[in-house]
Amino acid sequence: MTHLTHNIWAVGRNYADHALEMNAPVPDKKIQTPMFFLKAGSTLSTSSKIKLPAWSAEIHHEIELAYLIDENLNFSHLTLALDLTARDAQNSAKQKGQPWTLAKSFIDSCPIGNWISLSEITDQKNLEFNLLINDQTAQIGSFKDMIFNPLELLEFVKNHFPILPHDIILTGTPSGVGQLTSGDSLKAHLWDTTSAHQKILNLEWDVE
Repeated sequence: MTHLTHNIWAVGRNYADHALEMNAPVPDKKIQTPMFFLKAGSTLSTSSKIKLPAWSAEIHHEIELAYLIDENLNFSHLTLALDLTARDAQNSAKQKGQPWTLAKSFIDSCPIGNWISLSEITDQKNLEFNLLINDQTAQIGSFKDMIFNPLELLEFVKNHFPILPHDIILTGTPSGVGQLTSGDSLKAHLWDTTSAHQKILNLEWDVE
C-alpha cells in the first residue's frame, strides 16, 4: 500500500477504561460526539524502529485499531498502529488550553502495521488485540469495548471533515498506556476470535 495518506483522523477517549485512567470523563454517545484530533499523514512510519524525540521526556505508547479509507470513502483495510504521544507536551497543552499538535503529530509518531483486507475478516466485532512491552502485557483491547464503533466514527468524519481517499482513522486506545524507554521491545498482536482465536497480525518494534 503505497498511496499517500494526507490525514490521520484519531479519536480520543473511545474506551471507557482509558478515559478513566487519564482522569477524563467517559463520553456518553447518547448526548456527545466523538472527540477527534488530527495527526499528519506524514507521521506514518513502517519502520520496525521507534526513535524517541530528544525534546520529550515522556513518550507514551497507545495501541489502536486503524482503518484505511478507499476511493469511495469507505473502509477497505485494517491494521494495528501506535498513536505515540508526548504526554509531557500533552499535559502542558491541556493546562494551557492549547492544541495537542506537538504531543500527537511529531515525526514518526504513528508506527503502523501491514494492511489486512476487510474481506478477510469474518466478523469485526470479534477482533481483539494487545501490546506487550518487553514480553509483559501492557494493553489489551477489543472491538466490542469501543464507545463509538468504526462505522460511527467514519460517518462523523465524513459529515464534518475534508476526508480523502487513503486517509486513516485511528479508533482509540484501551487502558494501560505508559512510557517508552530506549531499549524497550514492543510486540503487538491482532486476533480474530470468530472461531479458534486466529492470530492474524504480528508486529514488532524496538525503541532506540
